[in-house]
Amino acid sequence: MGSVEFAAQQLINGLSLGSIYALIALGYTMVYGIIQLINFAHGDIMMVGAFIGWFCTTVLKMAFLPALIISMTITAILGMLIERIAYKPLRKSTRLAALITAIGMSFFLEYGGILVVGPQTRTFPDVFPQTLYNVGGVTFKYGDIVIILTTVVLMTILQFVIKYTRIGKAMRAVSFDKDASALMGINVDNTISATFAIGSSLAAAAGVLMGVYFNTINPLMGIMPGLKAFIAAVLGGIGIIPGAMLGGIAMGLIESIVSGLGFSTWRDAVAFLILIIVLIVKPTGLLGKNIREKV
Repeated sequence: MGSVEFAAQQLINGLSLGSIYALIALGYTMVYGIIQLINFAHGDIMMVGAFIGWFCTTVLKMAFLPALIISMTITAILGMLIERIAYKPLRKSTRLAALITAIGMSFFLEYGGILVVGPQTRTFPDVFPQTLYNVGGVTFKYGDIVIILTTVVLMTILQFVIKYTRIGKAMRAVSFDKDASALMGINVDNTISATFAIGSSLAAAAGVLMGVYFNTINPLMGIMPGLKAFIAAVLGGIGIIPGAMLGGIAMGLIESIVSGLGFSTWRDAVAFLILIIVLIVKPTGLLGKNIREKV
């Protein structure tokens, strides 16, 4: 394979994987933009979505799209419940208390999942035809096309919701100033719950797509993708929705290139190295702006 074909192949692989990271990163960045919370349970919400999708396709024999919609709906409700039960009582507490609670919720979902479904790895069914396409020496699957298209559609819908709907305008207002938003008649609590619902539904979509991409799921599958999506959000500029998209795609491309060069055992280390470099060189991320805080 020549250098051009190699680059094109890694581009396809990176876009597929990066699309999944971008969907997870969107949940991180939306929640942080609203309440300045790093929701470390977000990757495990993705795991729950993956298992719901697996159940729908394996037990209920559903097609991909209905399974995806059901998974996103149930996980959106789960996200709202987690916010109301675990995070809302700590709204006026320190950020450290909320962060520790998020880590605790992450462990609760992981080991609760092991208790409910067992620790064994499950095989995700083939929901797409195993058709391979070869264009100019570049090979890609039917599933790669569906993953990328699904991500593009979901991101387009998200952009429409944020910019043109009532709840989207409320989310932007609350992220800018909660107190002023409340004075203008916006229900801040409901807006925060809606943010968790949207972010969790996107994580569920990522979980189903990840099950399709890797063909296996397990109760601890959300740990590493969740951390990498967090790095993607930081890379793009946490709290900035286009930054999460850009960071997720960038992470997928970097991981694909590292694996393609024969250093697959180093791909996780490279991800954390990127986090360290970003925090040292440009802590606000690629699309973030330096804002000085008044003392």
